[in-house]
Order: sequence, then C-alpha cells, then structure tokens
Amino acid sequence: MNVALWIAAGLLAAAFLAAGAMKLAQPKEKIAASMGWAEDFSANTIKMIGAFEVLGAIGLILPPLVGIAPVLAPLAAVGLVVIMIGAIATHLRRKETQPVLANVVLFALAAFVAVGRFWIAPF
Repeated sequence: MNVALWIAAGLLAAAFLAAGAMKLAQPKEKIAASMGWAEDFSANTIKMIGAFEVLGAIGLILPPLVGIAPVLAPLAAVGLVVIMIGAIATHLRRKETQPVLANVVLFALAAFVAVGRFWIAPF
C-alpha cells in the first residue's frame, strides 16, 4: 500500500506542480485563451490557485521525504481535494463537461492519498 500511495502522490505532485507553475508564470489572458474558466476569475485569484497547487505538490512529497512533519502530506492531499471540488463545481457551472473527468480523477487520487496517509499507511 505504501508504494501505491507514493506513486499516487508522485503523479499528483507532478500534475499540480505543472498546472500551478503555469498559472503562476503566465498572464491571465494567455491562461483564459486556453482555459475558459479563467475568464470568471481575477488575475490574483488565478495566481492564488496556482500557488496553492504548487504548495500542495510540494507538501505531498517534501515533508515525508525529509522526515520533517510528514503529517503535512495528507493535509496537502486534503487541500488538493478541496481545490478539485472547486474545479469540478466551476466546470459544471460553466457546462464544461470534458475537464470534469480529469478533475474527478485528480480528486480521487488526492482522496486516496489523504485517506491512505491518515489511516491506512501513515508515515
């Protein structure tokens, strides 16, 4: 189970690090051109979402890797679950069904890591 949780955390970290870095590095207009949901949010909100995604990605891997406050890993997973709930709600509100599937997969992976690291195989 530990290996499965590490794999899930690694996949989540890679996905959220890439998505968050993109949101932090690109202007709102460029993000909105490829992702319609960005039109509904201010530039600062998009940057904040990106920052939370990057912090969540780091929190999944770094604390247990260095052995300092490993409880932060499942807490980061819970934070990513919350972000995915918001993403799913936003896409459903905008009637964008295609991105919802990816959000549900990321939600499920984050929930798996959170439950796994809190109760099944904690550090």
